[in-house]
Amino acid sequence: MADVVQFKLERMLDELDDLERRGLFNRLEIAEIVKMRRKFEYRLKRPSPLKEDFVTYIDYEKQLDALRSLRKKSLERKSGGEKSKKTISDYAGVTRILLIYRLATNRFKGDIELWFQYLEFCRARGHGRMKKALAQLVRFHPKVPGVWIYAAAWEFDNNLNVAAARALMQNGLRSCPTSEELWVEYLRMELTYLNKLKARKVALGEGKGSEASGKKNADEQQWREENQDLFMSLDENVDKISSSQEKPDVFREHGLTLLDTVYSGAIEALPTSFGLRTRFLDIIEATELVNSEEMRTKILNDMKRDFSKDPQYWDWLARVEIADTKGVNSVQLGRAVQVYEEGLKSTPSPIMAELYLKFLMEAVDMDGEAVIQFDTHAPAIEIVSHILEVFEKAESLGCINEDLAYQHISYLLRLSKLVDAKMLAEKLCSGKFPNAVNLWTLRLTIEMRCIQNKSLSPSKADLLYIFELLRNILKKLSVSEAESLWIMGLKYFANQRRHFDELVEMSVLLLAKDGGNDSGFSLSSTIVNYILQRNGVERAREMYKRFLALPHPGLKLYRDCIELESNLASTGDKTGLTNTRKLYESTLATYDQDASLWHDYHCWEIKMGTSGTAAAVHWRARKTLKNNAAQLLSTKS
Repeated sequence: MADVVQFKLERMLDELDDLERRGLFNRLEIAEIVKMRRKFEYRLKRPSPLKEDFVTYIDYEKQLDALRSLRKKSLERKSGGEKSKKTISDYAGVTRILLIYRLATNRFKGDIELWFQYLEFCRARGHGRMKKALAQLVRFHPKVPGVWIYAAAWEFDNNLNVAAARALMQNGLRSCPTSEELWVEYLRMELTYLNKLKARKVALGEGKGSEASGKKNADEQQWREENQDLFMSLDENVDKISSSQEKPDVFREHGLTLLDTVYSGAIEALPTSFGLRTRFLDIIEATELVNSEEMRTKILNDMKRDFSKDPQYWDWLARVEIADTKGVNSVQLGRAVQVYEEGLKSTPSPIMAELYLKFLMEAVDMDGEAVIQFDTHAPAIEIVSHILEVFEKAESLGCINEDLAYQHISYLLRLSKLVDAKMLAEKLCSGKFPNAVNLWTLRLTIEMRCIQNKSLSPSKADLLYIFELLRNILKKLSVSEAESLWIMGLKYFANQRRHFDELVEMSVLLLAKDGGNDSGFSLSSTIVNYILQRNGVERAREMYKRFLALPHPGLKLYRDCIELESNLASTGDKTGLTNTRKLYESTLATYDQDASLWHDYHCWEIKMGTSGTAAAVHWRARKTLKNNAAQLLSTKS
């Protein structure tokens, strides 16, 4: 390995001598360059070099070459602006970077990002290796659409080779027929080419005005020089078109034929892609083609045929009606609403209703008239009232889900219709969504707000009513499902001892059946914290001991209890010291393979115990974990 590295360094002698002779770098700087290159070369010669080794080497060489270029320009300015003759040092840096890129891409053939960095460097430097690198990339990654698009764009824009670009795109479509991006970019390329041909025909005087004098004035000559890419070499078929005496509209006609051909191939390859159809429509809108309205109508009819049961289609079709308006135009808004109405009738689903309502709510927030004008004869309808009608219509059609129900209640609250929201929440929670946690949480919130509006201090009857509602739903759900309801109930009844104790007893029964959690929300820990704040340490200890006696209390409760006792021990509570150790031992009886738990126990013994107890815990941990002892060390570090 050392011989290979030394050989490579010796091959750099001519370049380094040239840098010193031209005064671009001094001897100390060259010595540092040699040192850095030796380090990088040794890294690349390792049995398994990393991608970062290549990238770091390339970055260093790029910075070095940039510094050389700056110093060269500085010397040229000092010598009167006369450009010096290029020597070996002007080429060696780029050559070395290309070599490193080639080595890197050979080793990491599957790294697309690295390949594109390589290609961008070749393109920026105008290096001849670009064509070979592109061929390799296409060969290694024929299933990546971006590769074909990049290669075709380079042939089209840089080499002005339309035939090669077209061949690449068509090969790409054969390899990746389901790529939307490839189909769209292929169409864009072909239409761009037609536009270039049209501009070329007009510029050469082969359209209208071809009988004019052949003399060019200065302005025309300047334009031709600035747009010389339009005068590219044409294939045989295009030469026939450009040499004819037809009007330039032939290109618009040919463009429509091309669009029709590409569109047919695209929908055959991607019959279920809705986004592809909309992108084709966008291209039609942006391009001047003969009879383009017929093509647009055809695409719209095909979309209705293939996607009439897709809510996304109706949402897109409706939003097209107001696409060109900055504010809310009542007439256009009315047409959009009619589309949504047709879509809801054709496709009654929660998604369709959600899209419809989202559109209406956005219209309310827009800066404009809050009315819907369907036509000149129909009366205007307020959007707010129409939103409520859509909610009711979705419910009557049976396409309401839990999210829509929640939105309906929330919207009534937003309109300050508290009584209506209460009645609706009661109806939904008692009827179609008896176990919907979000709806029950919202219902209880509304009930509490109604009681608060009636009196600052709730009566016993009010408290009992809320408690009965809460208890009924909590009995139906598991503890993990009803997290938000438990938190709400404990908070609301924290100062109501009777109801709070009843909630605690209910939690014990449910936890005995369901068990606790190892992570995340822990009902038992939440209750212990409430009791600690309200009744003090001793009562909290009694409570957590009761929870720990249940089957599978959960690691989360153990950890929270350990934290509680550890905090007490740090304040000098001797009982806390004993209890923390007991809790650790109880926890490890169940979770003895948890390396982080052993690590925490060991750290705690170092802090609060003695060197003997800490060493004993560490020995037990290594013995228990056995093959997983490395986890203990990594956690410890």
